[in-house]
Amino acid sequence: MKGTLTKLLFALALAAGSHSAAAASVWVVELEGAIGPASADYFMRALKRADAENVELLVLRLDTPGGLDKAMRDMVKAILASPVPVATYVAPNGSRAASAGTYIMYASHIAAMAPATNIGSSTPVSIGGGDGGSPFPIPTMPSSEDEESEDDAAEDEEPAEGQPGTAMERKVLNDSVAYIKGLAELRGRNVEWAEATVLEAANLTAVEALEANVIDLIADDLDALLAELNGHTVSAGGVDITLNTVEPAVEIIEPDWRYELLGIITDPNVAYILLMIGIYGLILEFYNPGVGIGAVVGVICLLLGAFALQMLPINYAGLALMVVGIGLLAAEAFSPSFGIFGIGGAIAFVMGSIMLMDTDLPAYQLSMQIIVAFSMLSVVVVLFCLREAFRSRRMKGATGKESMIGGRGQVLDDFINGAGRVQAFGETWQASDVQWQASPDVSEAPPTSDIELKAGAGVTIVNVDGLRLIVARDAGHTEQRENQS
Repeated sequence: MKGTLTKLLFALALAAGSHSAAAASVWVVELEGAIGPASADYFMRALKRADAENVELLVLRLDTPGGLDKAMRDMVKAILASPVPVATYVAPNGSRAASAGTYIMYASHIAAMAPATNIGSSTPVSIGGGDGGSPFPIPTMPSSEDEESEDDAAEDEEPAEGQPGTAMERKVLNDSVAYIKGLAELRGRNVEWAEATVLEAANLTAVEALEANVIDLIADDLDALLAELNGHTVSAGGVDITLNTVEPAVEIIEPDWRYELLGIITDPNVAYILLMIGIYGLILEFYNPGVGIGAVVGVICLLLGAFALQMLPINYAGLALMVVGIGLLAAEAFSPSFGIFGIGGAIAFVMGSIMLMDTDLPAYQLSMQIIVAFSMLSVVVVLFCLREAFRSRRMKGATGKESMIGGRGQVLDDFINGAGRVQAFGETWQASDVQWQASPDVSEAPPTSDIELKAGAGVTIVNVDGLRLIVARDAGHTEQRENQS
């Protein structure tokens, strides 16, 4: 009996150990390219699911040149609040964690790199861009004569060495420095280098980063990383967790349709195209109401484009110029001003398109080819509207009094005292002879034989007086009838 009980307890222990091993799962999320709204959404949703499914560890395999500040900060906040440990792993060989990637590395519970990778260059691009030289203007050393002639008040107004010139640039820079230093202090990593990578765009290789206490370890591949992390203790969600990564169930989290859709529409060029298709679709629908295709396509594209733009760094002055430009083009289409609205709208549209994106990151710049293409389309719309406006001015009226003048008719009865009946436009009209009307006094009118119109004579309508036609003899029509007879 005692032996049976021992065997039973041993079996239960094995089952418990087996269940514990099976429960240790590791998820791998791969991010490659610029950090943006789509990648941030993809990562945060994966991290939330990992928490719900009690994942042991989430590995973020990273290779990025940087990205948008808002997307990066959203990812950092998600990592800091996560009860699931996050290991950011810069891999494979030749990858980098630059700019926004450096902040994510500093925020992660575990920071690891593969050989031949690098980290750094975290200066905000909007400050550090420009002439392609050093990230910030480097003050030159003044000569002794200059030092003697400098005014103390002017010295007080100059920014500190290594600081950008404007107050706004200094605010952005100091905010970035304080942010990454706070992350370094939280994770116990190198604070001095964290400041240097923002102020001086400093870079480190994987070996240098390990020696400088910027990362925790170097691993050749994912298996080596997990082997190194087994038994490693981290603090996640206010709880110390000892990682169990012995033969874990590794699952690669594949991007879903939401990530793919966001990745497409948050491309600035795609968002711009969607916005333009939406606006021109609505203009087309208003210009030719009742079709429905322009309205349906226009509303869908406009909403998708607006959704994408609200996730991107937009210069609202540029967006306002685009709206004004399109409004002027629409005004030209519906109320032709013979080019004034159209030309002004095209200029505002082009300037707004150039100013639209409020970032210097190359991955989030509008293509000049696309801007030129839509600008040319706007010019074509203006020229089309101008052509239609000029043609409408020269075009004879299709209805009403104007459409009747110049038409032809035939006398039904002999005119008496300059009046009679005329067949015109398939109807019988009362008519007056224009020559008889020209005589102010009937008694002094020319002899009847000279001006009276005979039955069958051809006439041309020269005016319309209410329901009476004013007609003139159509000599060509009369001669043709005589020749035929």
